Amino acid sequence: MAKSDLKIDIRTSPYIRKAPSVAQIMRNVIYALLPLAAYSVYQFGISALALLLVTTLSCMATEHFFCWMSGKKSTILDASAAVSGLLLAMTLPPGFPLWMGAVAGFTAIAMGKTLFGGLGFNVFNPALVGRAFIQAAFPVSITTWTPALAVDRFVEFIPSTLALPFMKPAATAEWTTQVAIDGFSGATPLALMKFQGIITDSYDLFIGNVAGSAGETSSLLILLCGLYLVYKNMLDWRIPAAVIFGTMITAELFYFLDPSKYPSPAFMVFSGGLMFAAVFMASDMVASPVTPLGIFVFGVLVGFLTVIIRLFGGLTEAVMYAILFGNAATPIIETYTQPRIYGARKKAKEKS
Repeated sequence: MAKSDLKIDIRTSPYIRKAPSVAQIMRNVIYALLPLAAYSVYQFGISALALLLVTTLSCMATEHFFCWMSGKKSTILDASAAVSGLLLAMTLPPGFPLWMGAVAGFTAIAMGKTLFGGLGFNVFNPALVGRAFIQAAFPVSITTWTPALAVDRFVEFIPSTLALPFMKPAATAEWTTQVAIDGFSGATPLALMKFQGIITDSYDLFIGNVAGSAGETSSLLILLCGLYLVYKNMLDWRIPAAVIFGTMITAELFYFLDPSKYPSPAFMVFSGGLMFAAVFMASDMVASPVTPLGIFVFGVLVGFLTVIIRLFGGLTEAVMYAILFGNAATPIIETYTQPRIYGARKKAKEKS
């Protein structure tokens, strides 16, 4: 090839890359959630799989319905409703009745998303809105937990999964004898800590060898999935880091005051749904602050409220309400944490 045939394409800055679409972001969130969903199915069997499918389909059907009712093009292809359904399922007990899961999915989209004008306008995380409604409507079912790794979990449903609306499930002989699931409740690490003073080993919490909601048990797997989103630049790592920091600082204060009464910071971070919520819930792009200082304030506030409610509130888990409170406070946080524009001067104080 002659030198005269060589062509050099020279361009000047700025070099602007096209921002990822909503569908691309949501698909990557789904990719990050799939390992957690698979681990949940491994732990709790076909009941967890059915719950994941029902809540996801309920969210998608509800979004399609409201789009049809308003005469708009359906937005289910952007996958945001599917993400809400997966997140919602992973905050529920694996044996949660499927009809309640469908109600939760409808509520998440109708009250947490459509009511505010759709994606981009929601003040609160839709999945948490659905869970908060279910927490108030069905408090017994949402606090009835299932031990992991039951023998027949891949061939038999947890009795409560297929319970008819407003009917009490009947445990089968296999479940009753193998895992004593009939009436099994309050056995999560947080419940053991709050009501019996039993502290679960931090290693078991980190790996996930405990009872809990469908997607919250393994902190290790949650962190790895979160790192994938950070790598893809679709998760602001500062938000989960701030939530964890706020949790640890608050827990360390109480642990320092009385270690025999209050659990360690490691227990507070790895137990319950805090790690899952910090990575996938608190980091909601719409409902969380965007200012650098605001992100830190928001995260510390969520961590602080989580510890306070866990230790002194009536509920064992608190991160849901802590994030919803943080979402409500986001406009105020952003108002008072706006960075000063470069080159701008502060307004001179008016003379009295």
